[in-house]
Amino acid sequence: MATPLPLAGMRVIELSSFVAVPLGGMTLAQLGADVIRVDQVGGGPDIDRRPLAPSGRSLYWAGLNKGKRSVTVDLRSPEGRELVAGLVAESGFVLTNAPPREGLTYEALRETRPDLIHVQLQGRRDGGNAVDYTVNAAMGFPSITGPSDQTTPVNHALPAWDIACGLYLTIGLLAAERHRLRTGEGQSLRVALQDVALATAGNLGYLAEAQLGGVRPRLGNNLFGDFGRDFATADGRVMVVTLTPRHWRDLVKATGLGEVIAALERALDADFRRAGDRYAYRETLAGVLAPWFASRTCDQVEDALKGTSVLWSRYRDFTELTADLDAEPLMAPLDQPGIGPHLAPGSPLRLGETSTPPAPAPTLGEHTDEVLRNVLSLSPDRVKALRTRRIAGES
Repeated sequence: MATPLPLAGMRVIELSSFVAVPLGGMTLAQLGADVIRVDQVGGGPDIDRRPLAPSGRSLYWAGLNKGKRSVTVDLRSPEGRELVAGLVAESGFVLTNAPPREGLTYEALRETRPDLIHVQLQGRRDGGNAVDYTVNAAMGFPSITGPSDQTTPVNHALPAWDIACGLYLTIGLLAAERHRLRTGEGQSLRVALQDVALATAGNLGYLAEAQLGGVRPRLGNNLFGDFGRDFATADGRVMVVTLTPRHWRDLVKATGLGEVIAALERALDADFRRAGDRYAYRETLAGVLAPWFASRTCDQVEDALKGTSVLWSRYRDFTELTADLDAEPLMAPLDQPGIGPHLAPGSPLRLGETSTPPAPAPTLGEHTDEVLRNVLSLSPDRVKALRTRRIAGES
């Protein structure tokens, strides 16, 4: 018999769109929770967000909703909101970034479920709107991203604050459940996207550095504070990083440049065992190392660095990455309705030695009848009537 997942028996109602909250819900689902995503009839604003499969289905939506159940109701109608309130009363958990609606606020929902755990994602702490892209612009990161001669901001492609927020939401919900188990009390938790970004900038020392008069420069692909950068090879490009004296020693030994590096240390009165000196003379060191990398293929670089402590990787695009996905233990075959078979990731959390394999994302509204009958105990006739009047379910 398979061992139950840690969150088996937990049911969470998710009212969400975009990245952070769906990621939080999927994380809970991969740990065994029954996550019921509730959308407006016809789908929310992310139902057709790119990238799209050849069929036109959103790969984005499917990727962030694996393993959940999907219910659609008319959230604009009092009767539709009443159905959602009933689901919340039965489950005791809400995970959402949806704007407050009459009958679905924390205050209204806790009237029928006093121990409700309600976790709300906000853009800004004051309730104002924000998304990853606007928060990132306000946090200063685009001003240190890109080539050193760049004069305008450079946004990055990864929605880092959405991802961090999604995991904060999950941690917050589980912490609140622990509190409820101990005290019997529910809680309302709010996480603001901008607060997560601001906290991260502070925790990494960027804000203190600026307050104390420091100016973080643009460094292109150079690592701040130590030696790390990209190098062209005979057939591609690699990223190489040293963070300790051992890393540096192994890199120098593998490249056979010990005598040259020692001469540089003497000439510059430097000690490259120190991170500060490696960083200060990064361009000089890169000039010495670049010909070694340029004269070798990526495979030859790999052979030379194999068995050393040097941190490195070749650059690959997404197409190159997919060529080796079948060798990744995290990935497993998934036949997603409307999209087709492909390799998809399971949970990065390993329970023992295994990861929870990926489960298909639901089609929009797929579980509406099932949830209304089995969770809310509505009769088949009532469910049929709700469908007929477009209060619940897809046509």
